[in-house]
Amino acid sequence: MDENYIYGKNSVIEALESQTREFNRILISNSARNDEKIEKIKKLAKASGIVFQFVGKEKLNQIAQEARHQGVIAQVAPIMYEDLDDFIERHSNKTSSIVILDGIEDSHNLGAIIRSAVCAGVDGIILPSRRGVLINPTVEKTSAGAINRISIIKVNSIVNAIQKLKENDYWVIASDHHAEDNYYDIDYTNMSFALIMGAEHAGISKSLLKLSDFKVKIPMLTDFNSLNVSNAAAIILFESVKQKKKASNK
Repeated sequence: MDENYIYGKNSVIEALESQTREFNRILISNSARNDEKIEKIKKLAKASGIVFQFVGKEKLNQIAQEARHQGVIAQVAPIMYEDLDDFIERHSNKTSSIVILDGIEDSHNLGAIIRSAVCAGVDGIILPSRRGVLINPTVEKTSAGAINRISIIKVNSIVNAIQKLKENDYWVIASDHHAEDNYYDIDYTNMSFALIMGAEHAGISKSLLKLSDFKVKIPMLTDFNSLNVSNAAAIILFESVKQKKKASNK
């Protein structure tokens, strides 16, 4: 099978527990034999019939290059991207949320956004097949295994994806620092929504802004408008969580 790598104890444990990935083998550093989390990895691997072997740290360093592997690397099949039509059909009978990433280029940002999205109960992430980072070992590591708990959808055209979502009753919200409305002015409680987050420097493209139903900003107390995109996504997503929690407690 084609191979990808998962680095780090927590990421490997999450992938093993989720049982959503096809494993080839797990490489463990000789110096990590007695580590508590390594013991858990070995136990989970044995239960699933997954081969693991101990190797020198140099072997792991060679595979991981500059990435931090924490003494364990899993060789797995690449993540399976979900089809957008299948995603929409699976969520057609409930309110749903999805994050659309327009040209995110930093793997750490993508991993952090996926992690926040899973914690906030988001159902999917849409990535463009070109002009942006896709899933790689750094994304896997930064997501701390969250990537195995959410649908990842790769599309050739974000414009077409947004139009299809709108046809299926999704409201489209764009995060834009030029917007008049604040992110907490939107009622997220009873609607399916798609949140667009733009590239680290360029922001959201004009064509996508035109398709948006709402444009929202995160107000700042200073003129230093340089909030990291992963932090901005978390702020907006957890506003939706707060509103839904408040509504459910009434």
